[in-house]
Amino acid sequence: MSSPQQLALRFHRRRFPPSPAVSTYCSLAPPLPIRDCSFASASSSSVSMSPEISMLIRRAALIFTVLILSALLLYTAADSLRFLRLSSGSLSSSSSFARIFPSYLNKSPSPNPNQQLEEVFNNASMVNKTVILTTLNDAWASPNSVVDLFLKSFMLGDGTHRLLDHLVIVALDEKAYNRCRIVHKHCFALVTEEVDFHQEAYFMTPHYLKMMWRRIDFLRSVLELGYSFVFTDADIMWFRDPFPRFFPDADFQIACDNFLGRPDDMNNRPNGGFKYVKSNNRSIAFYKFWYSARETYPEYHDQDVLNLIKFHPFISDIGLKIRFLDTAYFGGLCEPSRDLNVVCTMHVNCCYGMDSKLHDLKIMLQDWRAFMSLPPDLKNESVISWRVPQNCSLSSLRHYGAPPPEMDVQPEEGD
Repeated sequence: MSSPQQLALRFHRRRFPPSPAVSTYCSLAPPLPIRDCSFASASSSSVSMSPEISMLIRRAALIFTVLILSALLLYTAADSLRFLRLSSGSLSSSSSFARIFPSYLNKSPSPNPNQQLEEVFNNASMVNKTVILTTLNDAWASPNSVVDLFLKSFMLGDGTHRLLDHLVIVALDEKAYNRCRIVHKHCFALVTEEVDFHQEAYFMTPHYLKMMWRRIDFLRSVLELGYSFVFTDADIMWFRDPFPRFFPDADFQIACDNFLGRPDDMNNRPNGGFKYVKSNNRSIAFYKFWYSARETYPEYHDQDVLNLIKFHPFISDIGLKIRFLDTAYFGGLCEPSRDLNVVCTMHVNCCYGMDSKLHDLKIMLQDWRAFMSLPPDLKNESVISWRVPQNCSLSSLRHYGAPPPEMDVQPEEGD
């Protein structure tokens, strides 16, 4: 008669036959309790199944990896399409006058352009909420081009280096904005719907006229934000701080192609490339009037229109005080500043073409360096004078169309 333990062992062996290795081990090893050999037999069965489990795990890991890589590829493709749509100009703006270029890394919605502009101005403005502004497009933004010479003049000028802290470069296209971010710390991206300003704008072409009027509209917006400004073309070299030469009680001050001797003479020939405008109700009303006048004179650019409306009764009605800046301090190639001891700025106006501008700008900076290297007694004797214009000249200036004969316009480029 079998004992209950023997019966249980037989039943266990029928359900879980021991592997040969375990059978050999149990037969050769010293006598073990029945439960020990049974445990060894069960463990061996579990080990014999591990390759199948391992295969399943590997397959699952492979499938998981493929799914993750596919998801990453789809995300990257979708993000690339989003960037292309943004960089091609599909980003809408709530403002009618400006739009910010999208940041490549910032996935959040672009801020309101007015808020972005105010942030840039707040960082750059002087204590009296005054900023220095210039506009820049791709044609003038390339390395060793106009913008580099413009910034260099601030560094070489007498007391002008600190003014760079208050200069805001307003980029008219994306390449100009990217270049600005490399060479300067205060940049603002301004885009006009359906107009590409990246190419060089030749004097009096339709492209040039759109750019000039776009600038007037933008400057009106600056005044409405409460900021006064000095606007300067980028082809103007800054050699001295101009603020001591400004009239403290004038609302609107502007440089001249031809200065007739008195700052209040309305017959002076203004040059729109350099002006100092205070923000107040009078100047804002004037800029709105100036911009609206483009519809009355569609073939003229902003400077020609200014020459017409400066005599309009509206100017005296609003009480706008206009002053014209003496070319002795704010000169240009149309009428150069003769005395390097007092000159503040020099404009490469009355000039056609990028190559001619760059050539004469470089000569101008060389002349200034030579002057600054002189001992004080020789500076006072004015032994050095400008060697420009050279490549720039009135005879080289070309027009898209002849200006109206009654305007008697003094030609210039880049205003």
